[in-house]
Amino acid sequence: MSKLPKEYKFLDLSDYGRFPAKIIANSIKNTSLTPIHVTIGFIISGLISVYCILYHHFWTAAFFLILKSILDAADGELARIKKIPSYTGRYFDSIADIILNFIIFIALWYITNTSFIYAMIAFFGIQLQGTLYNYYYVILRNKYNGDTTSRVFEDSTPIALTGEKQRTVTIFFFIYKILYGSFDKIIYALDKKASQSNPSPNWLMTAISTFGLGFQLLIIATMLVLGWKVYIIPFFIYYSLMIFVFIGIRKLL
Repeated sequence: MSKLPKEYKFLDLSDYGRFPAKIIANSIKNTSLTPIHVTIGFIISGLISVYCILYHHFWTAAFFLILKSILDAADGELARIKKIPSYTGRYFDSIADIILNFIIFIALWYITNTSFIYAMIAFFGIQLQGTLYNYYYVILRNKYNGDTTSRVFEDSTPIALTGEKQRTVTIFFFIYKILYGSFDKIIYALDKKASQSNPSPNWLMTAISTFGLGFQLLIIATMLVLGWKVYIIPFFIYYSLMIFVFIGIRKLL
């Protein structure tokens, strides 16, 4: 949890790829590779995993899902090491994540003959899960001296940072809002006062971190190699009910 001061750090179960991500970032920090290149790398890894899912190469699919998660952390680490934060990279990362998530659930629907509607409910559920986790996490980062490239309320086009073009930021932000806007509005409606409240306890943030994309991919990878592919979509549908449990606990505290 390098993005938070020590007293607010929590065990992030979705961030298991941070250590190898730092190794990768440090190994390429003096090269011409940029965080965008690393993001492209995780897109490729995600697409390979989808191909492997479709052809029932589940161990290989699991490997590339985990690699995708590691590279997903490495692009941000490289940006911090090189001191080149950018809204372009932040939105490109998020856009790639949601598109890959959609494709992964299409692949899972295809190989399990599950109802397409159920697959879409599961996809919608994991996006809401991830939005809740990011909502609480970004609030912490903005309040307590973490990095602020991600904003609590993505309601206006940000001003481009040094080294990036405003037009590019505007385009990527527009796409981001189309893809994520509804999820942001739903979570905000469910917990409007989160940003005005005391910080969530570290143990609660650890529990909510199971909603993080890294942990979601780990669950998918694990269930694939265990031969539980038919249970992946139902699991994420039912686990989405924990959104209301976590929000309720935060409000009570």
